[in-house]
Amino acid sequence: MTNERVAAVTGVTGYVGGRLVPELLRAGFRVRGIARNPGRLRDRPWRGDIDVTEADLTDPTAIREALEGVDVAYYLVHSLSADDTFAARDRRTALTFAQAAREAGVSRIVYLGGMHPDAPPASSRSTSSPAARSATSCSPPACRRRRSRPPSSSARGRPRSR
Repeated sequence: MTNERVAAVTGVTGYVGGRLVPELLRAGFRVRGIARNPGRLRDRPWRGDIDVTEADLTDPTAIREALEGVDVAYYLVHSLSADDTFAARDRRTALTFAQAAREAGVSRIVYLGGMHPDAPPASSRSTSSPAARSATSCSPPACRRRRSRPPSSSARGRPRSR
């Protein structure tokens, strides 16, 4: 029996995932990369140090199997489509992932929201992230949402010392 922590990383072929993996390895995690196209990882310097599972996030069975034995799952994937179905597809995929994580016994999901810098505030792209975040905020033990609080400030707007 081992106490090794296992972290699954979706979006492992992307920018954030590619930088998160070495940090998780340095922190002592065993890392399982979940990728639709694992061949895209062949040139990563850490490729030989992680387990890679091929899975499409829209396939509940494949995701549940990929998450078996995982302690924490990093959800770093978002649709990049600009059409009218973006928000619905993003939410559906997040719900599939959250349900699979719950069924696999994952104790925590870390969800990275996405924003599009060219989208106006009322666009479907900017409103899809809260919907997808809602989809991944499942009941314990599958997920626990943590909200960060800004530092307290005095009446003059300067941070208070603690």
